[in-house]
Amino acid sequence: MGRRTITVVDYDPQWATDYATAARAIMQALGEVAVRIHHIGSTAVPGLPAKPVIDMLLEVVALSDLDRLENVMVDLDYCPRGENGIARRRYYTKGGDARTHHLHAFVVGDEHIQRHLSFRDYLRANPAVCAEYAAIKRAAALACDNDAAVYSQLKNDFIAMHEARA
Repeated sequence: MGRRTITVVDYDPQWATDYATAARAIMQALGEVAVRIHHIGSTAVPGLPAKPVIDMLLEVVALSDLDRLENVMVDLDYCPRGENGIARRRYYTKGGDARTHHLHAFVVGDEHIQRHLSFRDYLRANPAVCAEYAAIKRAAALACDNDAAVYSQLKNDFIAMHEARA
């Protein structure tokens, strides 16, 4: 597996359309296991530069039900990655090294859901914070040498501080 290139690009209105298309396909394919789906992360914040990867958060009835439909997710070209470092989550990626989508799935009511939605809404409501975050993201992308862990670490202090405010 090659190393993914980490690039932060200007906001693209197409991201909202890409999310809607992916969300519709996932909700249809999973049926009653899926309760609701949300566009999260930087591509969900109009005007915010981002890595061009659509982040989605899926609320499900039970992780065991979702696990039984793993083949359905694979048919939609999502690669199952288990909890991938976060307890009570199922994580999927799409696009291989040319990553296009991330899907985070939690059971309805999990505290991670509100954390993600609050941070997204806080950024949407605070253009000055958004501008500061954009600068941090661009600097992190340049400094990380295409290392996703380093990129995340460079953003973490800012995110933690503002999640607390959100």
